[in-house]
Amino acid sequence: MKTINKLIVLILMFTSVVFSSCDKEYLDELPTEDISAVSATETADNLLAIVNGIHRSLYLTYQGSQGKGGIGAMMIQNDALGEDYVMTGAANGWFNNAYKWNDHTNANDSDDLFPYRTYYRIIRNANIVINGADGATGDEALKNAAKGQALFYRAWAHFQMVQLYGKRYEAGTENAQLGIPIRLTAGSGPLARNTVEEVYTQVNQDLDDAIVALGEYSRINKSHIDRSVAQGLKARVALVQGNYLVAAEYAEMAQEGYTLMNADDYFNNFSDYGSDEWMWGSHIVEDHTLFFANYGAFISRNYSSSNIRGNPKAINSTLYNTIPSTDVRSTIFDPSGDHLNLPTGVSLLPTHGLRPYTSQKFLAVGTGDSRMDVPYMRVSEMYLIEAEAKARLGAADAASALLDMAIVRDPSYTLSTNTGTALVDEILLQRRWELWGEGFRFYDLKRMNLPLDRNGANHIQALTIVFDVPVGDNRWQWLIPQDALDANPLLVQNPL
Repeated sequence: MKTINKLIVLILMFTSVVFSSCDKEYLDELPTEDISAVSATETADNLLAIVNGIHRSLYLTYQGSQGKGGIGAMMIQNDALGEDYVMTGAANGWFNNAYKWNDHTNANDSDDLFPYRTYYRIIRNANIVINGADGATGDEALKNAAKGQALFYRAWAHFQMVQLYGKRYEAGTENAQLGIPIRLTAGSGPLARNTVEEVYTQVNQDLDDAIVALGEYSRINKSHIDRSVAQGLKARVALVQGNYLVAAEYAEMAQEGYTLMNADDYFNNFSDYGSDEWMWGSHIVEDHTLFFANYGAFISRNYSSSNIRGNPKAINSTLYNTIPSTDVRSTIFDPSGDHLNLPTGVSLLPTHGLRPYTSQKFLAVGTGDSRMDVPYMRVSEMYLIEAEAKARLGAADAASALLDMAIVRDPSYTLSTNTGTALVDEILLQRRWELWGEGFRFYDLKRMNLPLDRNGANHIQALTIVFDVPVGDNRWQWLIPQDALDANPLLVQNPL
Protein backbone atom coordinates (compact mmCIF):
# COMPACT_ATOMS: atom_id res chain seq x y z
CA MET A 1 0.00 0.00 0.00
CA LYS A 2 2.88 2.34 0.80
CA THR A 3 4.30 1.83 -2.69
CA ILE A 4 0.92 2.41 -4.32
CA ASN A 5 0.48 5.65 -2.39
CA LYS A 6 3.90 6.79 -3.50
CA LEU A 7 3.04 5.98 -7.09
CA ILE A 8 -0.15 8.02 -6.87
CA VAL A 9 1.86 10.94 -5.52
CA LEU A 10 4.37 10.46 -8.35
CA ILE A 11 1.66 10.60 -10.99
CA LEU A 12 0.12 13.69 -9.42
CA MET A 13 3.52 15.37 -9.25
CA PHE A 14 4.21 14.42 -12.88
CA THR A 15 0.93 16.06 -13.85
CA SER A 16 1.70 19.20 -11.88
CA VAL A 17 5.16 19.43 -13.45
CA VAL A 18 3.69 19.08 -16.94
CA PHE A 19 1.23 21.89 -16.35
CA SER A 20 3.67 24.20 -14.58
CA SER A 21 4.73 27.44 -16.25
CA CYS A 22 8.09 28.57 -17.52
CA ASP A 23 10.36 27.67 -14.60
CA LYS A 24 13.92 26.69 -15.55
CA GLU A 25 14.15 23.78 -13.12
CA TYR A 26 12.37 21.38 -15.47
CA LEU A 27 15.65 20.96 -17.31
CA ASP A 28 17.40 19.18 -14.46
CA GLU A 29 15.08 18.24 -11.60
CA LEU A 30 13.85 14.72 -11.09
CA PRO A 31 10.15 14.35 -11.88
CA THR A 32 9.82 12.35 -8.67
CA GLU A 33 11.31 15.21 -6.65
CA ASP A 34 11.73 13.76 -3.13
CA ILE A 35 10.20 10.40 -3.95
CA SER A 36 12.63 7.59 -4.65
CA ALA A 37 12.57 6.42 -8.25
CA VAL A 38 13.26 2.95 -6.86
CA SER A 39 9.99 3.07 -4.93
CA ALA A 40 8.12 4.32 -7.98
CA THR A 41 9.31 1.35 -10.03
CA GLU A 42 8.99 -1.46 -7.51
CA THR A 43 6.46 -3.44 -9.56
CA ALA A 44 5.62 -4.09 -13.19
CA ASP A 45 2.25 -2.42 -12.67
CA ASN A 46 3.98 0.71 -11.39
CA LEU A 47 6.20 0.77 -14.47
CA LEU A 48 3.19 0.56 -16.75
CA ALA A 49 1.49 3.37 -14.84
CA ILE A 50 4.45 5.64 -15.57
CA VAL A 51 4.41 4.62 -19.24
CA ASN A 52 0.70 5.43 -19.36
CA GLY A 53 1.59 8.86 -18.03
CA ILE A 54 3.99 9.31 -20.94
CA HIS A 55 1.27 8.30 -23.41
CA ARG A 56 -0.99 10.90 -21.83
CA SER A 57 1.70 13.57 -21.92
CA LEU A 58 1.55 13.61 -25.72
CA TYR A 59 -1.70 15.57 -25.57
CA LEU A 60 -1.44 17.95 -22.64
CA THR A 61 -1.45 21.74 -22.68
CA TYR A 62 2.07 22.91 -21.81
CA GLN A 63 3.13 26.21 -20.28
CA GLY A 64 -0.54 27.07 -19.93
CA SER A 65 -0.62 28.00 -23.62
CA GLN A 66 -3.38 27.29 -26.11
CA GLY A 67 -0.73 26.97 -28.82
CA LYS A 68 1.21 24.27 -26.98
CA GLY A 69 -1.22 21.37 -27.07
CA GLY A 70 1.27 18.52 -26.98
CA ILE A 71 2.78 16.74 -29.96
CA GLY A 72 0.02 17.90 -32.30
CA ALA A 73 1.17 21.49 -31.81
CA MET A 74 4.75 20.50 -32.66
CA MET A 75 3.50 18.82 -35.83
CA ILE A 76 1.88 22.12 -36.83
CA GLN A 77 5.12 23.98 -36.04
CA ASN A 78 7.08 21.70 -38.35
CA ASP A 79 4.64 21.96 -41.23
CA ALA A 80 4.27 25.72 -40.81
CA LEU A 81 8.02 25.98 -41.46
CA GLY A 82 7.65 24.27 -44.83
CA GLU A 83 6.26 25.35 -48.20
CA ASP A 84 3.30 22.97 -48.50
CA TYR A 85 1.26 24.32 -45.56
CA VAL A 86 -0.36 27.68 -46.27
CA MET A 87 -1.81 30.16 -43.80
CA THR A 88 -4.77 31.92 -45.42
CA GLY A 89 -5.32 34.64 -42.81
CA ALA A 90 -3.86 36.18 -39.68
CA ALA A 91 -6.89 35.17 -37.56
CA ASN A 92 -5.89 35.15 -33.88
CA GLY A 93 -2.18 34.72 -34.60
CA TRP A 94 -1.43 31.17 -33.47
CA PHE A 95 1.59 29.68 -35.30
CA ASN A 96 1.92 32.77 -37.49
CA ASN A 97 5.40 33.53 -36.15
CA ALA A 98 6.48 29.94 -36.71
CA TYR A 99 5.30 30.34 -40.32
CA LYS A 100 7.49 33.46 -40.59
CA TRP A 101 10.52 31.59 -39.22
CA ASN A 102 10.61 33.89 -36.19
CA ASP A 103 10.00 31.50 -33.29
CA HIS A 104 12.83 29.00 -33.59
CA THR A 105 15.37 31.71 -34.45
CA ASN A 106 14.76 33.52 -31.15
CA ALA A 107 16.31 31.79 -28.13
CA ASN A 108 13.97 33.67 -25.78
CA ASP A 109 10.80 32.60 -27.59
CA SER A 110 8.60 30.17 -25.68
CA ASP A 111 7.86 28.28 -28.90
CA ASP A 112 11.59 27.64 -29.35
CA LEU A 113 11.63 26.27 -25.80
CA PHE A 114 8.46 24.17 -26.18
CA PRO A 115 9.89 21.08 -27.97
CA TYR A 116 13.13 21.17 -25.94
CA ARG A 117 11.22 21.24 -22.71
CA THR A 118 8.58 18.68 -23.65
CA TYR A 119 10.85 16.05 -25.18
CA TYR A 120 13.28 16.14 -22.26
CA ARG A 121 10.38 15.57 -19.87
CA ILE A 122 9.42 12.51 -21.88
CA ILE A 123 13.05 11.32 -21.83
CA ARG A 124 13.33 11.85 -18.09
CA ASN A 125 10.24 9.80 -17.31
CA ALA A 126 11.25 7.11 -19.80
CA ASN A 127 14.59 6.85 -17.98
CA ILE A 128 12.85 6.15 -14.69
CA VAL A 129 11.19 3.13 -16.28
CA ILE A 130 14.28 1.93 -18.18
CA ASN A 131 16.59 2.16 -15.20
CA GLY A 132 14.08 0.69 -12.77
CA ALA A 133 12.64 -2.16 -14.82
CA ASP A 134 15.24 -4.82 -14.07
CA GLY A 135 14.75 -4.43 -10.31
CA ALA A 136 10.96 -4.43 -10.41
CA THR A 137 8.88 -7.36 -9.26
CA GLY A 138 6.01 -8.88 -11.17
CA ASP A 139 5.27 -10.45 -14.51
CA GLU A 140 8.29 -10.47 -16.82
CA ALA A 141 6.18 -9.82 -19.91
CA LEU A 142 4.69 -6.70 -18.34
CA LYS A 143 8.13 -5.43 -17.37
CA ASN A 144 9.35 -5.96 -20.93
CA ALA A 145 6.29 -4.15 -22.27
CA ALA A 146 6.96 -1.16 -20.03
CA LYS A 147 10.70 -1.07 -20.67
CA GLY A 148 10.28 -1.54 -24.42
CA GLN A 149 7.86 1.36 -24.68
CA ALA A 150 10.09 3.57 -22.53
CA LEU A 151 13.09 2.74 -24.74
CA PHE A 152 11.01 3.71 -27.77
CA TYR A 153 10.06 7.04 -26.21
CA ARG A 154 13.64 7.82 -25.26
CA ALA A 155 14.77 7.07 -28.81
CA TRP A 156 11.90 8.99 -30.41
CA ALA A 157 12.35 12.10 -28.26
CA HIS A 158 16.12 12.28 -28.86
CA PHE A 159 15.53 11.73 -32.59
CA GLN A 160 12.91 14.47 -32.82
CA MET A 161 15.11 16.92 -30.96
CA VAL A 162 18.38 16.30 -32.80
CA GLN A 163 16.61 17.02 -36.09
CA LEU A 164 15.52 20.40 -34.72
CA TYR A 165 18.43 21.65 -32.62
CA GLY A 166 21.33 19.87 -34.36
CA LYS A 167 22.75 20.18 -37.83
CA ARG A 168 21.49 17.70 -40.40
CA TYR A 169 22.88 14.18 -40.49
CA GLU A 170 25.23 13.74 -43.45
CA ALA A 171 25.72 10.15 -44.58
CA GLY A 172 29.32 9.19 -45.19
CA THR A 173 30.79 11.77 -42.81
CA GLU A 174 31.81 11.64 -39.14
CA ASN A 175 28.83 13.79 -38.11
CA ALA A 176 30.90 15.40 -35.38
CA GLN A 177 28.70 18.51 -35.48
CA LEU A 178 26.89 19.33 -32.23
CA GLY A 179 23.57 17.61 -31.60
CA ILE A 180 21.85 17.60 -28.22
CA PRO A 181 22.76 16.23 -24.77
CA ILE A 182 21.98 12.52 -24.44
CA ARG A 183 20.21 11.85 -21.16
CA LEU A 184 20.21 8.23 -19.99
CA THR A 185 19.26 8.79 -16.35
CA ALA A 186 16.76 10.90 -14.47
CA GLY A 187 19.66 12.70 -12.81
CA SER A 188 19.94 16.45 -12.59
CA GLY A 189 23.55 17.10 -13.59
CA PRO A 190 24.33 19.43 -16.49
CA LEU A 191 25.44 17.70 -19.69
CA ALA A 192 27.29 18.95 -22.75
CA ARG A 193 25.88 18.51 -26.23
CA ASN A 194 26.77 15.18 -27.80
CA THR A 195 27.67 14.97 -31.46
CA VAL A 196 24.97 14.20 -34.00
CA GLU A 197 26.58 10.80 -34.63
CA GLU A 198 26.51 9.94 -30.93
CA VAL A 199 22.84 10.85 -30.69
CA TYR A 200 21.93 8.63 -33.65
CA THR A 201 24.01 5.77 -32.25
CA GLN A 202 22.05 5.95 -28.99
CA VAL A 203 18.72 6.26 -30.80
CA ASN A 204 19.44 3.13 -32.82
CA GLN A 205 20.59 1.18 -29.78
CA ASP A 206 17.42 2.09 -27.90
CA LEU A 207 15.27 1.09 -30.86
CA ASP A 208 17.05 -2.24 -31.28
CA ASP A 209 16.50 -2.95 -27.57
CA ALA A 210 12.87 -1.80 -27.78
CA ILE A 211 12.13 -4.09 -30.73
CA VAL A 212 13.43 -7.08 -28.74
CA ALA A 213 11.58 -6.11 -25.55
CA LEU A 214 8.29 -5.55 -27.42
CA GLY A 215 8.50 -8.76 -29.40
CA GLU A 216 5.56 -10.49 -27.71
CA TYR A 217 3.64 -7.44 -26.52
CA SER A 218 0.02 -7.10 -27.66
CA ARG A 219 -1.07 -3.54 -26.93
CA ILE A 220 -4.54 -2.54 -25.80
CA ASN A 221 -4.89 0.30 -28.32
CA LYS A 222 -2.86 2.36 -30.78
CA SER A 223 -1.86 5.01 -28.28
CA HIS A 224 0.53 2.38 -26.92
CA ILE A 225 3.72 1.23 -28.63
CA ASP A 226 4.26 -2.25 -30.04
CA ARG A 227 7.06 -3.80 -32.07
CA SER A 228 5.70 -2.58 -35.41
CA VAL A 229 5.81 1.05 -34.28
CA ALA A 230 9.40 0.62 -33.08
CA GLN A 231 10.25 -0.94 -36.45
CA GLY A 232 8.57 2.00 -38.17
CA LEU A 233 10.66 4.49 -36.21
CA LYS A 234 13.78 2.48 -37.00
CA ALA A 235 12.90 2.89 -40.69
CA ARG A 236 12.44 6.66 -40.26
CA VAL A 237 15.79 7.03 -38.53
CA ALA A 238 17.59 4.96 -41.16
CA LEU A 239 16.07 7.08 -43.95
CA VAL A 240 17.41 10.26 -42.33
CA GLN A 241 20.84 8.63 -41.99
CA GLY A 242 20.87 7.53 -45.63
CA ASN A 243 21.06 3.92 -44.49
CA TYR A 244 18.69 2.79 -47.21
CA LEU A 245 19.07 -0.96 -46.84
CA VAL A 246 17.98 -0.76 -43.20
CA ALA A 247 15.23 1.76 -44.01
CA ALA A 248 13.71 -0.51 -46.66
CA GLU A 249 14.02 -3.62 -44.49
CA TYR A 250 12.35 -2.15 -41.43
CA ALA A 251 9.70 -0.25 -43.37
CA GLU A 252 8.68 -3.50 -45.02
CA MET A 253 8.60 -5.36 -41.70
CA ALA A 254 6.52 -2.61 -40.09
CA GLN A 255 3.77 -2.99 -42.70
CA GLU A 256 2.77 -6.42 -41.44
CA GLY A 257 -0.76 -6.51 -40.06
CA TYR A 258 -1.85 -3.14 -41.46
CA THR A 259 -4.07 -2.33 -44.44
CA LEU A 260 -4.23 0.90 -46.41
CA MET A 261 -7.51 2.79 -46.22
CA ASN A 262 -9.71 2.50 -49.26
CA ALA A 263 -10.77 5.71 -51.00
CA ASP A 264 -14.09 5.89 -49.16
CA ASP A 265 -12.44 5.67 -45.73
CA TYR A 266 -9.72 8.10 -46.73
CA PHE A 267 -12.29 10.70 -47.74
CA ASN A 268 -14.90 10.12 -45.02
CA ASN A 269 -13.02 8.84 -42.00
CA PHE A 270 -9.37 9.82 -42.20
CA SER A 271 -9.05 11.02 -38.59
CA ASP A 272 -9.84 7.71 -36.90
CA TYR A 273 -6.96 5.99 -35.13
CA GLY A 274 -8.96 2.77 -35.16
CA SER A 275 -8.35 2.55 -38.91
CA ASP A 276 -6.38 -0.48 -40.08
CA GLU A 277 -3.91 2.01 -41.59
CA TRP A 278 -3.01 3.86 -38.39
CA MET A 279 0.01 2.47 -36.57
CA TRP A 280 0.31 4.96 -33.72
CA GLY A 281 -1.79 7.91 -32.62
CA SER A 282 -3.60 9.56 -29.73
CA HIS A 283 -7.33 9.20 -29.28
CA ILE A 284 -8.76 12.18 -27.39
CA VAL A 285 -11.73 11.17 -25.24
CA GLU A 286 -14.24 13.76 -24.12
CA ASP A 287 -13.00 14.20 -20.56
CA HIS A 288 -9.40 14.65 -21.79
CA THR A 289 -10.14 17.31 -24.37
CA LEU A 290 -7.85 20.33 -24.55
CA PHE A 291 -10.65 22.42 -26.08
CA PHE A 292 -8.98 25.29 -28.00
CA ALA A 293 -5.54 23.64 -27.64
CA ASN A 294 -6.51 20.41 -29.41
CA TYR A 295 -4.79 19.56 -32.69
CA GLY A 296 -8.23 19.76 -34.29
CA ALA A 297 -8.72 23.31 -33.03
CA PHE A 298 -6.05 24.46 -35.49
CA ILE A 299 -5.95 22.02 -38.38
CA SER A 300 -9.47 20.66 -38.79
CA ARG A 301 -11.78 22.26 -41.36
CA ASN A 302 -15.01 22.26 -39.41
CA TYR A 303 -14.38 23.23 -35.77
CA SER A 304 -15.65 26.71 -34.96
CA SER A 305 -12.57 28.32 -33.45
CA SER A 306 -11.52 31.84 -34.35
CA ASN A 307 -8.31 30.36 -35.73
CA ILE A 308 -10.06 28.03 -38.16
CA ARG A 309 -12.79 30.51 -39.09
CA GLY A 310 -10.22 33.18 -39.90
CA ASN A 311 -7.30 31.02 -41.02
CA PRO A 312 -8.46 27.76 -42.62
CA LYS A 313 -5.32 25.88 -43.60
CA ALA A 314 -4.58 25.33 -47.29
CA ILE A 315 -2.27 23.24 -49.40
CA ASN A 316 0.33 24.87 -51.61
CA SER A 317 -1.55 25.50 -54.86
CA THR A 318 1.37 24.42 -57.03
CA LEU A 319 1.58 21.13 -55.15
CA TYR A 320 -2.18 20.60 -55.36
CA ASN A 321 -2.10 21.01 -59.12
CA THR A 322 0.24 18.02 -59.39
CA ILE A 323 -2.33 15.63 -57.85
CA PRO A 324 -4.33 13.74 -60.50
CA SER A 325 -8.09 14.25 -60.34
CA THR A 326 -8.50 10.46 -60.11
CA ASP A 327 -6.51 10.38 -56.86
CA VAL A 328 -8.56 10.49 -53.64
CA ARG A 329 -6.03 12.92 -52.18
CA SER A 330 -7.25 15.55 -54.64
CA THR A 331 -10.69 15.38 -52.97
CA ILE A 332 -9.49 16.28 -49.47
CA PHE A 333 -8.56 19.79 -50.62
CA ASP A 334 -10.91 22.19 -52.37
CA PRO A 335 -9.35 24.55 -54.92
CA SER A 336 -12.53 26.66 -54.87
CA GLY A 337 -12.63 26.75 -51.08
CA ASP A 338 -16.41 26.34 -51.05
CA HIS A 339 -16.32 22.78 -49.64
CA LEU A 340 -19.59 21.71 -51.17
CA ASN A 341 -18.44 18.09 -51.04
CA LEU A 342 -17.97 17.22 -47.36
CA PRO A 343 -18.28 13.81 -45.71
CA THR A 344 -21.75 12.85 -44.47
CA GLY A 345 -22.63 14.59 -41.21
CA VAL A 346 -19.93 17.26 -41.56
CA SER A 347 -20.93 20.87 -41.98
CA LEU A 348 -19.43 24.35 -41.95
CA LEU A 349 -20.90 27.42 -40.30
CA PRO A 350 -21.64 30.64 -42.21
CA THR A 351 -18.78 32.20 -40.23
CA HIS A 352 -16.20 29.74 -41.55
CA GLY A 353 -13.89 31.54 -43.96
CA LEU A 354 -13.93 30.16 -47.51
CA ARG A 355 -10.49 30.28 -49.10
CA PRO A 356 -9.04 28.53 -52.17
CA TYR A 357 -7.16 25.25 -51.73
CA THR A 358 -8.23 24.76 -48.12
CA SER A 359 -8.00 21.33 -46.58
CA GLN A 360 -10.76 19.02 -45.38
CA LYS A 361 -8.35 16.17 -44.68
CA PHE A 362 -8.73 16.64 -40.92
CA LEU A 363 -12.20 16.85 -39.42
CA ALA A 364 -13.07 17.44 -35.78
CA VAL A 365 -15.97 15.76 -33.97
CA GLY A 366 -18.10 18.80 -34.77
CA THR A 367 -18.26 22.57 -35.02
CA GLY A 368 -18.46 22.73 -31.23
CA ASP A 369 -16.04 19.90 -30.40
CA SER A 370 -12.40 20.19 -31.51
CA ARG A 371 -11.42 16.62 -30.69
CA MET A 372 -9.88 14.46 -33.39
CA ASP A 373 -7.36 11.67 -33.27
CA VAL A 374 -3.74 12.74 -33.76
CA PRO A 375 -1.71 10.73 -36.31
CA TYR A 376 1.90 9.98 -35.36
CA MET A 377 2.51 7.07 -37.73
CA ARG A 378 0.50 5.50 -40.55
CA VAL A 379 1.43 2.52 -42.67
CA SER A 380 1.35 4.59 -45.88
CA GLU A 381 4.53 6.25 -44.62
CA MET A 382 6.16 2.82 -44.43
CA TYR A 383 5.29 2.13 -48.08
CA LEU A 384 6.81 5.48 -49.02
CA ILE A 385 9.98 4.86 -47.00
CA GLU A 386 10.40 1.43 -48.57
CA ALA A 387 9.89 2.84 -52.06
CA GLU A 388 12.22 5.81 -51.55
CA ALA A 389 14.97 3.74 -49.98
CA LYS A 390 14.81 1.15 -52.75
CA ALA A 391 14.76 3.83 -55.44
CA ARG A 392 17.85 5.47 -53.97
CA LEU A 393 19.53 2.06 -53.95
CA GLY A 394 18.51 1.46 -57.56
CA ALA A 395 16.59 -1.67 -56.58
CA ALA A 396 14.57 -3.33 -59.34
CA ASP A 397 11.41 -3.48 -57.21
CA ALA A 398 11.37 0.19 -56.14
CA ALA A 399 8.58 1.15 -58.57
CA SER A 400 6.55 -1.88 -57.45
CA ALA A 401 6.86 -0.75 -53.82
CA LEU A 402 5.37 2.60 -54.81
CA LEU A 403 2.65 0.96 -56.89
CA ASP A 404 1.41 -1.00 -53.87
CA MET A 405 0.39 2.25 -52.17
CA ALA A 406 -0.29 4.61 -55.07
CA ILE A 407 -2.85 2.39 -56.78
CA VAL A 408 -4.95 2.31 -53.60
CA ARG A 409 -5.06 6.11 -53.64
CA ASP A 410 -5.58 6.34 -57.41
CA PRO A 411 -7.05 3.37 -59.29
CA SER A 412 -5.79 4.92 -62.54
CA TYR A 413 -2.18 4.79 -61.38
CA THR A 414 0.06 2.41 -63.32
CA LEU A 415 3.52 1.03 -62.60
CA SER A 416 6.02 3.86 -62.98
CA THR A 417 8.51 3.65 -65.82
CA ASN A 418 10.76 6.19 -64.09
CA THR A 419 14.16 5.16 -62.82
CA GLY A 420 16.95 6.80 -60.85
CA THR A 421 16.43 10.40 -59.78
CA ALA A 422 13.14 10.68 -61.67
CA LEU A 423 11.68 7.80 -59.66
CA VAL A 424 12.93 9.26 -56.38
CA ASP A 425 11.31 12.58 -57.30
CA GLU A 426 8.01 10.84 -58.09
CA ILE A 427 8.05 9.09 -54.72
CA LEU A 428 8.85 12.32 -52.90
CA LEU A 429 5.92 14.02 -54.62
CA GLN A 430 3.65 11.21 -53.45
CA ARG A 431 5.07 11.69 -49.96
CA ARG A 432 4.11 15.37 -49.99
CA TRP A 433 0.55 14.54 -51.10
CA GLU A 434 0.18 11.79 -48.54
CA LEU A 435 1.68 13.32 -45.41
CA TRP A 436 0.46 16.91 -45.73
CA GLY A 437 -0.31 18.38 -42.31
CA GLU A 438 1.21 15.48 -40.34
CA GLY A 439 4.39 17.25 -39.25
CA PHE A 440 7.00 15.97 -41.71
CA ARG A 441 7.87 18.77 -44.10
CA PHE A 442 10.54 20.69 -42.13
CA TYR A 443 12.26 17.42 -41.28
CA ASP A 444 12.14 16.29 -44.93
CA LEU A 445 13.57 19.52 -46.29
CA LYS A 446 16.37 19.38 -43.76
CA ARG A 447 17.26 15.70 -44.26
CA MET A 448 17.46 16.14 -48.04
CA ASN A 449 19.32 19.45 -47.79
CA LEU A 450 16.68 21.27 -49.82
CA PRO A 451 16.00 25.02 -49.70
CA LEU A 452 12.72 26.50 -48.57
CA ASP A 453 10.95 27.83 -51.67
CA ARG A 454 7.44 29.25 -51.23
CA ASN A 455 7.44 31.22 -54.48
CA GLY A 456 4.82 31.00 -57.22
CA ALA A 457 2.06 29.52 -55.07
CA ASN A 458 -0.76 30.82 -52.88
CA HIS A 459 1.35 32.04 -49.96
CA ILE A 460 0.31 35.58 -49.03
CA GLN A 461 3.19 38.07 -48.83
CA ALA A 462 2.00 39.89 -45.71
CA LEU A 463 1.48 36.64 -43.80
CA THR A 464 4.43 34.64 -45.09
CA ILE A 465 7.28 37.17 -45.02
CA VAL A 466 9.96 34.48 -45.53
CA PHE A 467 9.75 32.89 -48.98
CA ASP A 468 13.29 31.55 -49.37
CA VAL A 469 15.80 29.94 -47.01
CA PRO A 470 18.87 28.54 -48.77
CA VAL A 471 20.57 25.30 -47.80
CA GLY A 472 23.33 25.80 -45.27
CA ASP A 473 21.57 28.75 -43.66
CA ASN A 474 21.95 28.85 -39.87
CA ARG A 475 18.17 29.04 -39.53
CA TRP A 476 17.88 25.32 -40.33
CA GLN A 477 19.08 24.73 -36.74
CA TRP A 478 16.70 25.81 -34.00
CA LEU A 479 18.45 27.91 -31.39
CA ILE A 480 19.11 26.30 -28.02
CA PRO A 481 16.56 27.98 -25.71
CA GLN A 482 17.99 30.66 -23.45
CA ASP A 483 16.37 29.04 -20.41
CA ALA A 484 18.32 25.86 -21.18
CA LEU A 485 21.57 27.80 -21.55
CA ASP A 486 20.95 29.57 -18.24
CA ALA A 487 20.26 26.29 -16.44
CA ASN A 488 23.11 24.29 -18.00
CA PRO A 489 26.50 26.03 -18.30
CA LEU A 490 27.86 23.17 -20.46
CA LEU A 491 25.54 23.96 -23.36
CA VAL A 492 26.81 25.81 -26.44
CA GLN A 493 24.51 27.93 -28.60
CA ASN A 494 24.04 27.29 -32.31
CA PRO A 495 25.43 29.90 -34.73
CA LEU A 496 23.10 32.85 -35.10
